[in-house]
Amino acid sequence: MNMVNKSVVTEFVLLGLSNSWELQIFFFIVFSLFYVATVVSNIIILVIVMSDPHLHSPMYFLLTNLSVIDMFLASFATPKMIIDYLTDHQTISFGGCISQIFFLHLFTGTEIILLMAMSFDRYIAICKPLRYASIISPQVCIVFVVSSWIVGVMHSMSQVIFALTLPFCGPNKIDSFFCDLPVVFQLACVDTYVLGLFMISTSGIIALSCFILLFNSYVIVLVTIKHHSSRGSSKAHSTCTAHFIVVFMFFGPCIFIYMWPQNSFVIEKILSVFYTIFTPILNPVIYTLRNQEVNSAIRKLRSKFLNFSTESPSHSF
Repeated sequence: MNMVNKSVVTEFVLLGLSNSWELQIFFFIVFSLFYVATVVSNIIILVIVMSDPHLHSPMYFLLTNLSVIDMFLASFATPKMIIDYLTDHQTISFGGCISQIFFLHLFTGTEIILLMAMSFDRYIAICKPLRYASIISPQVCIVFVVSSWIVGVMHSMSQVIFALTLPFCGPNKIDSFFCDLPVVFQLACVDTYVLGLFMISTSGIIALSCFILLFNSYVIVLVTIKHHSSRGSSKAHSTCTAHFIVVFMFFGPCIFIYMWPQNSFVIEKILSVFYTIFTPILNPVIYTLRNQEVNSAIRKLRSKFLNFSTESPSHSF
C-alpha cells in the first residue's frame, strides 16, 4: 500500500503577525532592518575570521559556521514575510510550505549540534587546557561541523516525511508568518492529540535534553573558572557567559513551542520571531563583536582598508 498524501489543499494562507496596516508597515521596516543587519554582521564576522591568522582557531572556526547557519536561518522565511507585507494576498504553495518546514528544522537541528560542539570546545579549553590541542584538532572540528549538518538533515527529513503523510482536506489558514509543524498539523483532518505527542517526542524532548546537557557543561565550566582569579579566567568567564546567553535564547523558545504544541498562537508568534529573526542578529553581537580579539581584528582590517584607499589614487598617476 502506497503512502500517498491525500491532501486536497494546494496552498496555504499565511495570516502573518497582524491584520493592522499600520503594524504591517512597522513590521516591514523593523524586520527589513534586522534582516539586512543580520546578513551584513555575519558576513563581517566571516571576513574578519578568514582574514586574520590570529583567529584561525577551533573556537572561531565553529563561530564562523554558526554565522553561516544564522544567515540561513534568518533567510528561510524572513524575506518572504517582508515581501508579503507589500502584497494583499499572502499565500504559500503546499510545496513551499513543506520546504520551509524542511529548512527550518535543518538549520535549527544543525545549530543545536553546533552549539553542543562549541560547549565541548569551551569545556576542554578550560577544564583540560593541557590536552586541548590534542583533543580539539582541526580534523575534530571538521567532524563536528559535518556531523551537525548530517543530524540536521536527518531531523528535518523526519519532520518532512511526517508532514507529507498528513491529510489536509479544507482549512488552509496558518496563523503565523511561516510554516512549521506546530501550526500546520493543527490544520490536518486527523486527531491532533497523537500528532502533538509526536511533536513532543521528536523535537521537544530532543531540544530539552540537549539544553540540559549544555546547561550542565556550562555549570561545570563556570565552577572551574570560579576557582581561578587570573585575567585569563576572567576572559574565559565572559566568553562562557556569552555562550550560555545565546544557548538560552535559542533553546528557550524552541522548548516552549515544541513541548507545548497546543499553546496560544500569539505566544508562538512572539517566540517564532525571537528565534528566527532576533537570535541570528544577537549571535554575532554576543559571541564575537564583544570579543577583544575580534575588535582588534576589526581595527586591523579597517586600517588596511583605509591605507589601501589612500594609496590607490597615488598609484593611478
